[in-house]
Amino acid sequence: MKIANVSFKTEIVRGFKIFYREAGDPKKPAVLLLHGFPTSSHMFRNLIPQLADDYHVIAPDLPGFGFSDAPGHDVFEYTFENVANVMGDFSEQIGLKKFAVYIFDYGAPTGLRMALRFPDRISAIISQNGNAYVEGLSTGWAPVQAYWEKPTHENREALRKLQTLDTTRWQYYHGVNNPEGRIAPEAIALDQALLDRPQSGEIQLDLIGDYKSNVELYPKFQEFFRKYQPPTLAVWGKNDPFFLPAGAEAYRKDNPSAKVVLYDTGHFALETHASEIGSEILTFLGANLKR
Repeated sequence: MKIANVSFKTEIVRGFKIFYREAGDPKKPAVLLLHGFPTSSHMFRNLIPQLADDYHVIAPDLPGFGFSDAPGHDVFEYTFENVANVMGDFSEQIGLKKFAVYIFDYGAPTGLRMALRFPDRISAIISQNGNAYVEGLSTGWAPVQAYWEKPTHENREALRKLQTLDTTRWQYYHGVNNPEGRIAPEAIALDQALLDRPQSGEIQLDLIGDYKSNVELYPKFQEFFRKYQPPTLAVWGKNDPFFLPAGAEAYRKDNPSAKVVLYDTGHFALETHASEIGSEILTFLGANLKR
């Protein structure tokens, strides 16, 4: 495996301390890596070294995740609009004028909202189980959708099980052949330790409730794809229990040149297929980014 000189940095954005990992030459094309629930930039630990020789790689922790600040929801309103605004300002403050964006899970609506704000800055999109089409939503969303339709205390409380160790482990293991032998245990342990912080429960329930706003924005995201035709690569764990392969294939509806590659793994595809995905990304970016 390649070894990269990765720096660990922080940037103050709208009063938030945003933690991020950075590698590669800032003079080279930039790639912004956006993680999802319930993880952090740690999920990119095996991908960053593959990209760092040729690209300037930045992987931040979203507000409320990882080692970024996570004030309680009585201090900061945890909506995807607010998260995307913080991350958009982050990209400006560190000087990203043009960048490819890797979107995964919660990183998808975050990155795509950034694309709506800065359409001319997006050089390419890499979607790894990052959904933008209703076709990609599985029946696993039913309890969440019930909360969207009826945001009662009971429906909210029913979603707390999404933050338990059993659920975190299941998210990593589902759809993976020999998961105990292929999933790094520290990934699960770190995610769970951060989920178990006292303020995390309400933060995550707020974001789950607000995810409905992302689905409502799908038509805007799709309009962006049609208008700007960004080079797009969908690398997808086809056994994902939340985001179906149909969500990957749907990118071709609005951007016919989008490339779709499915892998026999689950939601956290980088845990098992980082080398294969990294190779695919290098080929894709090499063909589409100006140097």
